[in-house]
Amino acid sequence: MISAKVLSSVKSTLLATVCALMFGVFSVQADHHGMKKNIVEIAASNPDFSTLVAAAGLVETLQGKGPFTVFAPTNEAFAKLPAGTVESLLMPENKDKLISILTYHVVPGKVMAADVIGMTEAPTVQGSMIKVDASNGVKVDNANVVATDIIASNGVIHVIDTVIIPQ
Repeated sequence: MISAKVLSSVKSTLLATVCALMFGVFSVQADHHGMKKNIVEIAASNPDFSTLVAAAGLVETLQGKGPFTVFAPTNEAFAKLPAGTVESLLMPENKDKLISILTYHVVPGKVMAADVIGMTEAPTVQGSMIKVDASNGVKVDNANVVATDIIASNGVIHVIDTVIIPQ
């Protein structure tokens, strides 16, 4: 059994991972030495996920070893939410709800696109299971996976077109 302290640490690290991903990922990036960037570095390099830029204070945790699998919604995915939802989630009094939603987008371990064949669900850091459907493309809950296997030094990113919300 995982202790509450370890689980809290993992959740914190993965939350930061998701937050960083909201800043942008679509391509594998390399630094000037040819080394793969971590999730934070990749995320910071692309504005397509800038919606949750206000969560940037959590980003430094993302540089952890991992591995993490992150289903990262685009800015367009966030735009599908009802008006005012993002602004409301970014309010300090809604921090727990935001953390719950963000950690629902993260699966512990490195799950590549090829690994989802035959999967019907996956555990999230939030504590719930997400539904996985690979029968016609790949869907997680109600979101289509639109880009896969963006490799970082500490995990993998899959881009989704809809924000998934835990029940």
